[in-house]
Amino acid sequence: MSKNIFDLEYSSILNGKNILITGGTGSFGYQILKELRSYRPKKIIIFSRDENKQHLMKQELSDEKISRVINYVIGDVRDYSRLHTVCADIDIVFHAAALKQVPPTELYPLEAVYTNIIGSHNLARAAIARGVSHVVAISTDKAVKPVNTMGMTKAIQEKIFRSAQYEKNKTILCSVRYGNVLGSRGSVIPLWDSKIDKKQSLPVTHPDMTRFLLTLHDAIQLVFYALKNAKGGEIFVRKAPAAKILDLAKAYAELVTKKKNYPIKFVGIRPGEKVHEILISEEEMRFARSKKDHFIVEKEDYEYDKASTKKNLSFKEYDSGSVKGLTIKELKKLMRQLSWIK
Repeated sequence: MSKNIFDLEYSSILNGKNILITGGTGSFGYQILKELRSYRPKKIIIFSRDENKQHLMKQELSDEKISRVINYVIGDVRDYSRLHTVCADIDIVFHAAALKQVPPTELYPLEAVYTNIIGSHNLARAAIARGVSHVVAISTDKAVKPVNTMGMTKAIQEKIFRSAQYEKNKTILCSVRYGNVLGSRGSVIPLWDSKIDKKQSLPVTHPDMTRFLLTLHDAIQLVFYALKNAKGGEIFVRKAPAAKILDLAKAYAELVTKKKNYPIKFVGIRPGEKVHEILISEEEMRFARSKKDHFIVEKEDYEYDKASTKKNLSFKEYDSGSVKGLTIKELKKLMRQLSWIK
């Protein structure tokens, strides 16, 4: 049993609840199950379309106490009837099912539409129809002023969850938005690991490219914060640090190889990538509330006479190129939180 890494304030919203996690066999699913060990959910459903990943997860967690309340259900968010069935008696949904990789979704944009847009719409409809209490959807900084298919579909996903709240449903739907998760599947670190194992140079797209960074723990903390504070239609954003990918590569190489000046190769910016990412746009800042560690972007009111006139925040966008970047020393400290780095 891991120690409780969250305040007991989350106990009342998690204990005794039936929880559905879509796309639950990915890095997000593993981490949220790890965090949920500190609580007492009544039932957890892992919903995904890959039976092999479900089998592996079941084996890996077989000795864990939490495995007693986990049910594994094969299905696809593209199938509304499957979601309608699985949402019966569910209290909370964490919606992580998505096509997240930029290059494949650039090649096959309709596949991203079917999963990220139609699938999210199916989930929202099913949750509302079944009277689910809360739905928290996972989004990305690529949804802000998007230039690639993945970001565009995630932006529409956010709109779907917002628009559902204008229908005055009992179900509370919201989104969380964050940047690059260190060490997650599909992140750059597993790629760098393979290059280091082969004693090859580390690929970096551009010397000036920056990204927002957070750990999986930080991502789950944001999700639980949203679950507790959502009233419907908001987008919750953690005030995350940013860094140059070049500095991240240098820091990671120093940690793993214990050597400085590990060779790095610039490979160029891929189609659909930005040099800097944006977590909150200039336009969204008109609807944003600043908290200690978070921004909460409220849903817009589309009636002209109720339009926001808030002046409490500057209307400057929150982008990875303008925030103070982490140093190599700070990056090494952050990455030491990853379980496999000593």
